[in-house]
Order: sequence, then C-alpha cells, then structure tokens
Amino acid sequence: MTRIEKDSLGEIEVPEGVLFGAQTQRAVQNFPISGMVMPRAFIRALGLVKYAAAQANGELGTLPDAISEAIADAALEVAKGEFDSQFPVDVFQTGSGTSSNMNANEVIAHLASEALGTPVHPNDHVNRGQSSNDVIPTCIHLSASIELHEALLPALRSLATLIDTKREGFKQVVKTGRTHLMDAMPLTVAQEWGAWAEQIRLSIERLESTLPRLHTLAQGGTAVGTGINTHPEFGARVAAVLSAVTGLHLTPKSDYFEALSCQDTALELSGQLKTTAASLMKISNDLRWMNSGPLAGLGELTLPALQPGSSIMPGKVNPVIPEAVAMAAAQVMGNDTTITIAAQSGNFQLNVMLPVIAHNLLQSIYLLTTSAQQLTNKVFTDITLNEPALAQALARNPVLVTALNDLIGYEKSAEIAKRAYKDGRAIYDVAVEMTDISPHDLRERLDPKNLT
Repeated sequence: MTRIEKDSLGEIEVPEGVLFGAQTQRAVQNFPISGMVMPRAFIRALGLVKYAAAQANGELGTLPDAISEAIADAALEVAKGEFDSQFPVDVFQTGSGTSSNMNANEVIAHLASEALGTPVHPNDHVNRGQSSNDVIPTCIHLSASIELHEALLPALRSLATLIDTKREGFKQVVKTGRTHLMDAMPLTVAQEWGAWAEQIRLSIERLESTLPRLHTLAQGGTAVGTGINTHPEFGARVAAVLSAVTGLHLTPKSDYFEALSCQDTALELSGQLKTTAASLMKISNDLRWMNSGPLAGLGELTLPALQPGSSIMPGKVNPVIPEAVAMAAAQVMGNDTTITIAAQSGNFQLNVMLPVIAHNLLQSIYLLTTSAQQLTNKVFTDITLNEPALAQALARNPVLVTALNDLIGYEKSAEIAKRAYKDGRAIYDVAVEMTDISPHDLRERLDPKNLT
C-alpha cells in the first residue's frame, strides 16, 4: 500500500504508514548503495539540533509558539531513538547530507502535525532558519562530542585506571626487556605496563585537546556562511539550547564560511582516534606475544580463556580479544584514510562528503569505545602472570652483561655474552671466570632488580 506525497519535483508514491515524505522516498530510491544508514549517534544529534532550532525560533518569534513547541517535542522523540526505523537513507547519498536533513524534517513535521491537528511544513517550519549545509556539519561536531564525553573517554579512563591498579602489584617482578624482539636489559612488569597506561592517558589528552574546536558549531551559517534567511541570533541561541541539553560548552563558529567549506576539525579528531587505535593495537600485540605458547612461545602471562581456539586442534585457546581489538584498530585506521580524502572535498563554500565523514568518525569512536571496554572487562580484569617463566628467562639473559661495560669495556662484555649464550650458562658464572671482578661486586652489578 502506498500514498501520494509531493515535493518541488512533483508527486511520488510513498509506503503507507511511514512518517517520512517525498524527499526521503526519492533518496531511498536514488541511493541503494550500501544498505548502511546513518548511525544512531548521528540521528540523536539531528533530533537535538531540530529541537534546539525549534526552541530558538520560538524564543525569537520566528515561529508561532504552538508550532515551535510541537516541533521541539517531536524532535526530542527522534533524538531519543523512538523513530530510528523512519531514517532509511543510505550513508552514500548527496554529499551535503540534504537527504538526511530532509528525512528528519519530514518525520518531525509528520509527528508535529499529528500532535497539533494542523499541518506543520518540513521546510517552512521544521527547517526554519536552517540549511542542510549548516545542520549536517553541526550534527557531525555534536554527535562526535557527545560520544566522546559519554562513551570513549570514560572507557579509556577505566582501562588506564585498571592497568595502573594491576601494575601496582608487579613492582618487584623483574623480566627480560625486548628490543627488535630480541633480549634486552631488564625492567619490571610494572614499568612495562606503566607504558601501556601512559599511552592510554596520552590518547585521552590528545582527544581532549581537540574538544575546544569540536565544540564550535556551524549552525547559523545557512547556505554558504552568510546566514541568509535566519535571525542573526539564531546560531547563538541554538548553541545555548544544545549546551543546556547536553551539558557541553557549545558555541557558534567564529567563521561560518570555514565551518561550511571544510571539515578540518573532524579530520583532526580522526587523526587522534587513529593514534588511539595504534596504541590499542600495540598493547594488543604485546599481549598476544606475551601470551604465546603455552609451551613453545613466550608464555609470560595467561589471558582469560574465553572460547575454544580451534575447530580441529582440541585444547587450543587463542588470544581472541587482543585479535579482535587489533582488527577494530585497523578499521579505525582505514576510516581515517576515508575521512582524509573526504575532508579535502571542500569545494569552494561546502564540503560535499559530509555523510561519509559522519559515518566513519562515529564508527571509529564506537569501535575504540567497545575495544577499550573489552580489554578492560575481558583481558586485564583476570589476566595472570607466569612469574616462574619470567624468572627463568631473566636468569639466562646474556644482555645483563651490559652492566659491566663501564668496568671491562664493550668488547670484553660482548665476549662474555657470547660465551654464556653458547654454553647456556648464566652471565654471572662466565663473568667470574673471565674477569677479575669480585663475586660480590658481580652479584651487585648483575642483579636484575638493580638494573631496573
């Protein structure tokens, strides 16, 4: 069953019962490209922007109170996710995101019209004082800001805190360091894990450093940045309403022409997300190496056994969470490449790859959030050290001879290391034979704890 809807191009059949209208239906028919729709976080932001716009229009007297209130109520329902099924437009659509903007305008107009009992127009009322050209960039900044504050930053903080908590118990556990995947000077497990925690904390700092620019909004620039067809105070009013609703400190962009013509801040954020992904991949790969074995690998630690690791080899357990996190990190890195290409597609006064920027940016935030949560809940919560294996490898580490360099020189130290490695003996035993250093001084010099 269908009904007939009209837009500026004429009539079109729309499925009976849907809340959207002609422009959304045209988009559905024009863009059957990926089957992927805009993310929930983006639709939430779109609803909030329409809510704030309705409130601002009511305050400024550019819409009757009854209409602005009906639009605001309907927009909040959209923001809460009550009507996500009514947003079927593909991510790969018109580059300005006009189809998604009109999708929201039509759904909200339909809901507001039902509530009022009189027609509410998607363009004249819901889109009053706005353009897709400022709405969609505003939604990109707003949705990313909300997801950072509510999801990713808390997840990263929890992960760093747990790693720090765990490492406190390992300050006296010494292990062989590795550079180039080869034995190196010793360090404590606490020192090694502290580097992981610091990576996460620095990722948090990098993300937070982008927030001042992310919290500035394009709303008020309308078509090209001049603010045509909107009240001069509209952008500031929208930002104030959104700040009150979200708890974020949001302000209008100081230069609307920049806000519409480029997506440099989204690209900056994507770069910080890529760096975070690289950190999580490094940590995950360290965990995979340390967990390798249990007999023929390093076997330094044991990850929680979460599922059988092989369909053919009984008893095998794989490091599934670090592997999954590494794959998610690779996706984030790929997303950054897409966003980089999209961000340079600001042709004159408008970037024309806004939807794919929104999709990839929000997917990256989501993937990093869930990855950090899985590392926290399913890796570091129940991870265990194999201290005997650490001690055994440390005792045979020929690189400990580095501690004798200043006494006997590099060449003599290398000779001792080679002899110890060849004979499978401890450095101490070989050094006793090949130097005049007293046994007491050798023990002090070669004690791994003293070398950390």
